[in-house]
Amino acid sequence: MLKLKVKQIGNSAGVVLPKEALNHLNVAKGDDIYLIEAEDGYSISAYDPEFEEQMAAMDVVGRQYRNTLKELAK
Repeated sequence: MLKLKVKQIGNSAGVVLPKEALNHLNVAKGDDIYLIEAEDGYSISAYDPEFEEQMAAMDVVGRQYRNTLKELAK
């Protein structure tokens, strides 16, 4: 567990993630991270749950229009 301090950043508040946390999340300066609400609090992740939904929808479309997509890829 890492203890982080909330700091004033302009008119907002923020936390600074130590290098170990950035390495664990596999993110670098400028990358997006997500604060995800869970039953027992919040978690921070580099994983975008909305992107998974979009990819699942694309998977359905890809199977439905497989031949069309093959022709368009030529």
